[in-house]
Amino acid sequence: MTTGLLAVIDMQRVFAEPESPWATPRFAEAAAGVRRLVPAFAERVTFTRFVAPDQPTGAWRAYYARWSFALKPPDAPLWRLTDEFADRAPHVMDATTFGKWTPELATRVGPGGRLVLAGVSTDCCVLSTALAAADAGVETLVVSDACAGADDDSHAKALDVMELYGPLVRVVTVNQLIGD
Repeated sequence: MTTGLLAVIDMQRVFAEPESPWATPRFAEAAAGVRRLVPAFAERVTFTRFVAPDQPTGAWRAYYARWSFALKPPDAPLWRLTDEFADRAPHVMDATTFGKWTPELATRVGPGGRLVLAGVSTDCCVLSTALAAADAGVETLVVSDACAGADDDSHAKALDVMELYGPLVRVVTVNQLIGD
């Protein structure tokens, strides 16, 4: 069994469905990596969901003016985990921010813990979570082949940026983390 907490970032319908404005082209590839990781962490898995706030404030007002389709309550179908993960999620945490490094996630990781990240989108929510966790002094591993970005170039650039934060953030593959 692998050590640490696996946080599976935003494996939701809004990012999986091709007709969604936020579709992640390689969602299926990231999902394949996540499927391999989940059993290695057993109950030490948290799935996160990005959800819209009741009332956007600050810069989020302009964001939701641009993406008004997303101003739906947390129980709306677009925010649901995809069917393959809905029943495999022992713990689900919602956040109205890109970064999922919240007090709840910090408590689940624990002091001196390790956070392993997978999911979407590498260049937004995964990146935001990784950098905040690293700033908090948490060993953070990003599983490159269990993540997907808005496009291949953005995914690669985000991984490159996160590697700049080494050794606080390390980019690894599924095989490097759990073997074949």
